[in-house]
Amino acid sequence: MQVSVEASQGLERTLTITVAAEQFEKEFDGRIRQLSKTQRVDGFRPGKVPVSVIKKRFGAAIENEVAGEVMQRNFFEAIVAEKLNPAGAPKVAPKARKKGEEFTFTATFEVYPDVKLAELAELTLEKETAEVTDADLDKMLDTLRKQHATWSDVEVDSVDGNQVTVDFEGSIDGEVFEGGKAEGFQIVLGSGRMIPGFESGIVGNKVGSEFTLDVNFPEDYHAENLKGKAAQFVIKLTKVEEQILPEITEEFVKKFGVESGDIEALKTDVKQNMQRELEQVLKNSAKDVVLTALVAGNEIEVPKALIEGEVTILRKQAMERYGKQMDPKNLPELPAELFAEQAEKRVKVGLLLGEVIKGNELKVDQDKVTALIESAASAYENPTEVIEYYKNNKEMMQNMENVALEEQAVDFIIEKAKVSEVNKSFDDVMNKMAAQ
Repeated sequence: MQVSVEASQGLERTLTITVAAEQFEKEFDGRIRQLSKTQRVDGFRPGKVPVSVIKKRFGAAIENEVAGEVMQRNFFEAIVAEKLNPAGAPKVAPKARKKGEEFTFTATFEVYPDVKLAELAELTLEKETAEVTDADLDKMLDTLRKQHATWSDVEVDSVDGNQVTVDFEGSIDGEVFEGGKAEGFQIVLGSGRMIPGFESGIVGNKVGSEFTLDVNFPEDYHAENLKGKAAQFVIKLTKVEEQILPEITEEFVKKFGVESGDIEALKTDVKQNMQRELEQVLKNSAKDVVLTALVAGNEIEVPKALIEGEVTILRKQAMERYGKQMDPKNLPELPAELFAEQAEKRVKVGLLLGEVIKGNELKVDQDKVTALIESAASAYENPTEVIEYYKNNKEMMQNMENVALEEQAVDFIIEKAKVSEVNKSFDDVMNKMAAQ
C-alpha cells in the first residue's frame, strides 16, 4: 500500500491510497472461487459452476464489493500509519482501473484540531452567589397558599391581583381579526398574560362596565399578521373576584406530604427544596460562565463534520419537544441555521474541556458520581430505588460519570482562574434561570 497525504484547506485532508494489483486481484479471485462453490446456476450442479460463468454474471458486483472492503481496510491502516485523527466519515472515491492494474482511491475528511489551551490563570470569571433567606421562605409559603387559593365575588373597582371575567371583541382598522373574540374569558390582572395595555386597561372598572381599549400588539408577537398592529378591543366586564388565601393549618400542611401537619416541618422541607434548586441553578450558572470564558479565550478551528453532527442532535431534540405539542407529521424540517451557532459552541466546549481533562490528567471522582446520583435521587419518593437503578444500569452510570468528569473540569478551571463573586438574591437567580 502506498499513501500520500495532502492538506487541502484548514482541517481537511486528502489521502491518496494505492493498493497493489496483485492484492486486489487475489481478493477478487478468492471471492469468485468461493461464490462458484455456493452459487446455484441452471444447467450446472451445485459447486460445479465454472469460474468464467460466475465472472460473467457477477463479476461487476463482486468487484464493487471487493473495492469497498479494500478501501475501508486500507483507509484505517493508512490513518494509523500517518497518525491522523478523522473528525468524521471520509468521502472515498475510487479511480477507474483495468484488470491487472493497481487500485487507487482517494479519501477526503477533516481531522481534529491541535488544541493548545491558553493559560487558565488568565481567565477572568464572575461567579454568582446567593442564599435562601427567611424572607424568601415566607414568599415561597405565600406562593403555596396562592396555589390553593379560592376566589370570591366582589362589587368594587378591579385592581391588580383580582381575577376578572370578560367578554371581548378585537378589531384592526374596523375588521374583527381571527382569535380576537371571546366570552367568559378569565384573567388575573397583573399576571402579564395578555398583550401590554390590555390588563392595565381593565383595572379600575366594575362589574357590568363596558369600555373600549386601544392597544398595540408587540413587534415580536407570535402571529405574523398581528405584529406591531394597533388594535381596538370592546370589553364587557362580567365578574370581579378577589383571591382568598388559605390559612396555614394542619390540614393545609398535610397537602404537601407532611403527615404530622407541623408547620415547622413543612418549612424545613420547603427550604431544603429551595436550597437544592438554588445550588443547581448556581452550579449551572457558574458552568455557563466558565465555558463561555473558555471559548472566548481560546480560538480553535472546528471541523464542519462535528458541527453538522451537533446540528442533527439539536434538531432532533427540538423536533421531539415540538412533537409533544403537535402531530410530528405536520412539523416542517427545521433549518440547520437555527442551530449552527449553538452547535459550534458545543463542539468547541467539548474539544476544550477534553483538552483540560487530558492535559491535567483528570480522572472520574467516584465520590462525586455517588453524590450526583444521591442528589438526583433525593427528588423522588423512594431515593434508594433510584440509586440502585443507577448502579445496575451501565449506560446511566456512564452518563453520570461523564457529568462528574465535566464538572470536575469546570471546578478545576474555577480553581485556576481569576474569580470574583457577585452576591445575588434568591429571586434574581431563579428568575434569570426561568427567563433562559
